[in-house]
Amino acid sequence: MSKENWRQLPQGDLILEKGTAIKYMTGDWRSQKPIWDEEKCIHCLSCWIYCPDSSVLVEDSKMIGIGYDHCKGCGICARVCPEKVGAIEMILEEK
Repeated sequence: MSKENWRQLPQGDLILEKGTAIKYMTGDWRSQKPIWDEEKCIHCLSCWIYCPDSSVLVEDSKMIGIGYDHCKGCGICARVCPEKVGAIEMILEEK
């Protein structure tokens, strides 16, 4: 009995468009919330690069806020913000 390799397997369903969570508000279960201090921010965009939920809002190469509809409160943005800057602080989410 021979096994089929990936080239011999029949084609299944097609994925016609990329996956996205933009249509779904997934940030309503977080326990912590990032608070951004615009005056402290140096717009290095490290938070934007590392945010796994694309919740850091950027316009004209500058941070303009945080999109809480998708933010899970993981705190990565606060951890990657340069220590001397500290423009993002995590606080407990109030329900």
